[in-house]
Amino acid sequence: MSGTTVREAVATQPARLTIEPPGMWKQVRTHVWRNIKHIRRMPEMLADVTFQPIMFVVLFAYVFGGSINAGVNYREWLLPGIMAQTMAFSCFVVAIGLTNDLNKGIVDRFRSLPISRSSVLIGRSISSLIHSSIGTVVMAVTGLLIGWRIHTGFAKGLLGFALLLLFGFAMMWIGILAGSRLKTAEAVQGVMFTAIFPLTFLADTFAPTANMNPAWLRTIAEWNPISSLVRAMRELWGNTVPLPPDSALPLQHPVLATVLWSVLLTVILAPLSIRAFNHRTSE
Repeated sequence: MSGTTVREAVATQPARLTIEPPGMWKQVRTHVWRNIKHIRRMPEMLADVTFQPIMFVVLFAYVFGGSINAGVNYREWLLPGIMAQTMAFSCFVVAIGLTNDLNKGIVDRFRSLPISRSSVLIGRSISSLIHSSIGTVVMAVTGLLIGWRIHTGFAKGLLGFALLLLFGFAMMWIGILAGSRLKTAEAVQGVMFTAIFPLTFLADTFAPTANMNPAWLRTIAEWNPISSLVRAMRELWGNTVPLPPDSALPLQHPVLATVLWSVLLTVILAPLSIRAFNHRTSE
């Protein structure tokens, strides 16, 4: 074959296509949409943020409310506590969803694509926040039906919900860490329930910490980040009473404490979670 023929053959070959990876925002949006579609196809996934919160509201408001002295309308005092508990439980959704994706090989398929690993985690976190926000809306509507109100205006009311979402974002990293470390969904449920469930009760959620005995138990409860979140929402919504003078510092400045706790948890847990996820997906 002459040199002219070779040049002509090369010239007639089609140009190789170069595939540009999608931008980070598009990657995250795709992962979020994928996770939300799972909820659309399996509505039973919403049970933990619909039926369960309503059950807690009704049980505590009508069954236990008469025997708990919060110093204020207990139904109004109760709602922020149940909202905080539901947001803390949101890490379950992240952990179980991530574990299932890892075990089914979905994440391995993602790794074969020209996308960032972090987009998987960010997409999972955002979709879980949306999932938990549905529960918050359900609880707010339920609270309105039983007498809960926001007495401080729109701006402070919105700030209370913003703090709830900020704390929920910090809890996402606990879910990512557990989902990356634990091998099965059953292990995730056992470990997470054992760790998170007592934490939501050992706080200012369903009963005032001032009445807790012995003293060391009250100290733990008042320094619990969930107590700061609950106290912040109650202050912002006008659902609280004055604190005892010997209350811990986080309860005296709950809004600032909630922001600091959320940032601290994120700063500590995010690197650990990303490292655990990268290690798990590199095995």
